[in-house]
Amino acid sequence: MGIVEREEVNSSGDLKAEIRGCRLCADRFAATATAHVPRPVVWFRASARLLIAGQAPGARVQESGRPFTDASGDRLRQWLGIDETVFYDKDRIAVVPMGFCFPGYNAKGSDLPPPALCHRTWHHRVMEHLPNIELTVLVGTHAQRFHLGAKQPVTDLVRGWRDHAPQLFPLPHPSWRNTGWVKKNPWFEAELLPELRARVKEVLK
Repeated sequence: MGIVEREEVNSSGDLKAEIRGCRLCADRFAATATAHVPRPVVWFRASARLLIAGQAPGARVQESGRPFTDASGDRLRQWLGIDETVFYDKDRIAVVPMGFCFPGYNAKGSDLPPPALCHRTWHHRVMEHLPNIELTVLVGTHAQRFHLGAKQPVTDLVRGWRDHAPQLFPLPHPSWRNTGWVKKNPWFEAELLPELRARVKEVLK
């Protein structure tokens, strides 16, 4: 390993350690209905070629420390056409949500949005450490607004996926709450997913 490569590895490791130690939102999380502590979930390496840009870890991911260890993850992997072994291969796939920590629930039990402070603090630095990304999958509103600068409804952005392919694919959130959306938009499974799976296979070969 050359000097430059060692410097890149060390720099990336330092950044990941910084993120894991981040407590910027500790007071915010303590004031939520879940009253939890920060636990940043950091999942990327410089060699990754596929980037999953999501929203924020859920409660189960807060416990597991691995991204998408829940029903949404099962559905996302089905959409991508890959299994868990491939999905959790950090050398090929990076998972960088808009918030690295579980944001918590509000008093009604609904998910809170990822704090803007998180992506303002970390995301541009993280992207500098991912020079080999060939495909970015944008999961949900927050990721699409950040990466595309778009404010259109999710349905409009996903329907216009050809405007961004093959480098970017906007997706709805894979939550099972969106099953009705998938049924109302049959073009998603009939047209978008086959192209996405083919592109994933091409990038990860």
